[in-house]
Amino acid sequence: MVADGNNQELKLGFLTTIECPDGALIGGLLVTNHFGRPLEFQCTTPVKPNRTQEVLYGPTLVPFLLGEVIGQTLVEKVNVKPNLILIEQEQAIELQNHISIPVAILSDVEQVLEEKNSFIYEQVGKNRLRFDVNHQAGRSVIENTSKKISGDADLGEPFERVREALNEAVKMGASR
Repeated sequence: MVADGNNQELKLGFLTTIECPDGALIGGLLVTNHFGRPLEFQCTTPVKPNRTQEVLYGPTLVPFLLGEVIGQTLVEKVNVKPNLILIEQEQAIELQNHISIPVAILSDVEQVLEEKNSFIYEQVGKNRLRFDVNHQAGRSVIENTSKKISGDADLGEPFERVREALNEAVKMGASR
């Protein structure tokens, strides 16, 4: 086991959602070690807002669902707490307002070129992570531990595993 300055193993959380055939969202959180090996996986049941919620929440509905309803629930549910949670859906950044664990958005080069100055970037492996300028705790976590992550690491790959696991969960639910 490789240890950081705090004598803890680096644990990364990969949080994403998929849309079910009926329009509901199902979320998953995979916690891995710095080698990308799974330590824990949790997923939600499908979440589908009703028409009244759609009207009342308006444009804040998706951030509410991704950040508070799905994201916060998954983070509270996992026993192995990650040092940093990575997300790939921009609107899930709302999560950082509801948990104490730092959150970063996995960005591609095109996104980086289009972004405003409200984010700070860190290169980790083959990827760039975006941190909101108002929530920089994650940046210090990754600065202190990124040397443990291989320079050729693809931090997007675990999201593929989460989506595949969620698709399997949806299939199992449909076959019941």
